[in-house]
Amino acid sequence: MAVSSKRVSLTLEEQIGFSAGEIYNYLHTNGTTTFAKMKKELDLKGNFADLGLGWLARENKVDIQQKGPAVKVSLK
Repeated sequence: MAVSSKRVSLTLEEQIGFSAGEIYNYLHTNGTTTFAKMKKELDLKGNFADLGLGWLARENKVDIQQKGPAVKVSLK
């Protein structure tokens, strides 16, 4: 039986939702972290880390605080 290598194309909204899920899971596992560290470790392409975090903020699922030059992010 042949395995299909059909490429699945996600809509922009689906890509942002996927990024939000990656961020949520990261914060659930790692706790409070800086946005810069999380963004680097998740290696989300383009500005999807920013968009995903915005999605979670809009849904009131994250707490975002400025701590000096760093932005700290945690789940609510």
